[in-house]
Amino acid sequence: MERSCFLDSLPFPIVFVSSGGIIEDCNLLFAKLIEGAISGVAIESLFERWEALDDRLVTAFFRDRCFLLFASDPGDGEQDRHAYVVFDGSFVQRMQQQISDLEQELDAVMEISNDVIYITDREGVTLKTNSAIQRFTGYPKQCYINHNVKDLIARGLMKTSITLKVLEQKKPVNYIYTSSYLTDNKRFATGMPILNEAGEIAKVITNVRDLTELNQFYNELKKALELNQQYRKELEKLKAKRIDPDVIVNSRSMLEIYDVADRIADVDATVLILGETGAGKDVLARHIYRVSCRSEQGEFIKINCGAIPHDLLESELFGYEAGAFTGASRTGKPGLFELAHQGVLFLDEVGELPLPLQVKLLRVLQEKQIQRIGATKPKDIDVRLIAATNRDLKQMVKQGSFREDLYYRLNVIPLFIPPLRERKEDILPLVRSVLHKLNRQYNTAKKLDRAVESFFYQYAWPGNVRELTNLIERLILTVPSDVIGLADLPTEYREQDEPGSAAASAHTKVMTLKEAAEIAEREILAIAMRKYNSTYKMAEELGTSQATIVRKLKKYKL
Repeated sequence: MERSCFLDSLPFPIVFVSSGGIIEDCNLLFAKLIEGAISGVAIESLFERWEALDDRLVTAFFRDRCFLLFASDPGDGEQDRHAYVVFDGSFVQRMQQQISDLEQELDAVMEISNDVIYITDREGVTLKTNSAIQRFTGYPKQCYINHNVKDLIARGLMKTSITLKVLEQKKPVNYIYTSSYLTDNKRFATGMPILNEAGEIAKVITNVRDLTELNQFYNELKKALELNQQYRKELEKLKAKRIDPDVIVNSRSMLEIYDVADRIADVDATVLILGETGAGKDVLARHIYRVSCRSEQGEFIKINCGAIPHDLLESELFGYEAGAFTGASRTGKPGLFELAHQGVLFLDEVGELPLPLQVKLLRVLQEKQIQRIGATKPKDIDVRLIAATNRDLKQMVKQGSFREDLYYRLNVIPLFIPPLRERKEDILPLVRSVLHKLNRQYNTAKKLDRAVESFFYQYAWPGNVRELTNLIERLILTVPSDVIGLADLPTEYREQDEPGSAAASAHTKVMTLKEAAEIAEREILAIAMRKYNSTYKMAEELGTSQATIVRKLKKYKL
């Protein structure tokens, strides 16, 4: 009786069980907490779930509630029985749930990694690994869990183990090795020891990365960057071809010439540009250089072979060594061929080269070598040559003033620029481009009236683009008014516009009826524009519709 009163006075539930787990006694708190708690009943049968955490601690579940049962030490003579003190185990349940959640998160993090993550205890027994190990070794992760790494190496499931190195050296270990399972890929492994409070190794975590895959990604990225750089250069070239500020072409013949120039820009064949003085040979040569790969490697060097005395031309082209002749620089001087290394050398007026120099030029083209004046050894050069002339080289070859072998060396890619009078579609666009450029240069706002534009269109331009540019510059600088009219033209040009003058009868040559009709139509429209201020009045006087007048004016760029 006294024992029961004592048990009931305790502030916590308590139960006594035999060594076989049969209830022998309990207090009222335990009986109220756990219904059916009577002597002679197995304690585990009272609970829905019974989990022994160790020899003295148990978690048990009753009606979705968690309890923690702590077994007391049996007293002397009571080895066949012990008591359980019962506590609320909800916090234990929460802790277990948190641990379970953390384990799930850890598994998810490990599975999402492309690297192998491998965890062992202090004895080298595998606790966890991820599915990436199958891609590395060919075996699923289930073959590794709960197995010691030494046994795995002996069975051939592993070639080597960083875990053993970490356990042996008791510090982090980095190691590069070559796999011999499915491939010969290179692997980079990092082993990290996890220490307990006593400073001893509790676990080892290893990360293994496939370097071959990374190298492959790096090489692919490098190729992509190189390809991107190549595309960027190509786009810049295309952009240069389209917006070259020095190139103004509208006529079909010039568009074809520049199309050919764009296509041969990146080859090293010699180009021979033919055409009258002032037709734009220099502009074409610079365009070929600008859109070529050589514009990124070397310079564009130009020399006018007719502007330098013959006795100085050789030293300018090929250079000279120190003391090569009287008056020579003490340090010597590189020639234009050397300055144009990996770039372009433009020989303007190549027909003016004396015969002795033609021989040396031929050798350069054949052997890709030059020799300075006074030098004893030749020097290799990498130069693309572009030549230009307004002379008839074929006729000069017949006369013996130009070497035939050099002519064929130069004439690999001939480009003939027609005179401005034969490509009238280019005249007005050139006029507007030159006017805009010179207005910006001289900070003016000059304009040409339609009558002047009509004159420019009809004029023969014997000096070609150079004459046109010089005339516009002269008018901008000398005419005080902002609008330049026919009366402002120099006397020699106004005389060309008189009836019966050479300009007025410029179209007396034989041409097709279509060409003659277009010339006549344009001149009539130009006259009507001078006389009438509206397209409606022009249409009325010319006996056609206003829409037709507008279309024709646009066609002839009036």
